[in-house]
Amino acid sequence: MSVHVLTTGYWPTYPPMEVRLPHELNVYQDIFKEFYLSKYSGRRLMWQNSLGHCVLKAEFPKGRKELAVSLFQTVVLMLFNDTQRLSLQDIKDATGIEDKELRRTLQSLACGKVRVLQKQPKGRDVEDEDQFVFNDDFSAPLFRIKVNAIQMKETVEENASTTERVFQDRQYQIDAAIVRIMKTRKVLSHTLLITELFQQLKFPIKPADLKKRIESLIDREYLERDKSNPQIYNYLA
Repeated sequence: MSVHVLTTGYWPTYPPMEVRLPHELNVYQDIFKEFYLSKYSGRRLMWQNSLGHCVLKAEFPKGRKELAVSLFQTVVLMLFNDTQRLSLQDIKDATGIEDKELRRTLQSLACGKVRVLQKQPKGRDVEDEDQFVFNDDFSAPLFRIKVNAIQMKETVEENASTTERVFQDRQYQIDAAIVRIMKTRKVLSHTLLITELFQQLKFPIKPADLKKRIESLIDREYLERDKSNPQIYNYLA
């Protein structure tokens, strides 16, 4: 099990995606959580389920394969360890995956290029009454196979909204960096402050956005413009 841990400001905002993990996965998640919190007390782990991925060892009548799949695909496929046939409603009840996300997941497993499940009746879309069965006839020349997810198309408006949401998440980090630099330097020109911010911040940011955060800190009386030169900032203790 490999886990990537980043502070909130380094993640874009993802809508929470709930899923009921199988016992086998819950065990590993609990072990890591206990380990991590024993080293870093006072922190809180928030699992980004939509970003998880796994490698499953699958036994097909025509040979063993390894499937590189998303966490949602993993949870769905592991249901077929105990049964041969499940309806859409059965899978929804067992996994707790949100309806639209579940339909996309089942599309990728039963309607894409790599069909480890079979959908009955056949079709490109997942309908309410559809049934899913383990594909006993599955075969592929490669031992490890990546099962691609079905990507959602993002509109221009959604893309702009996502970008703005990411900036809102990161503005607290920007504010903290500005205050930290000014507290150390006391007096600094606009150009030098922007240069130091680009060196300290580990994510891409526009100068115009940095200027907005500087103005916000001036309004909140963390900084002030020098009376003789508006291009110079003074730190207010």
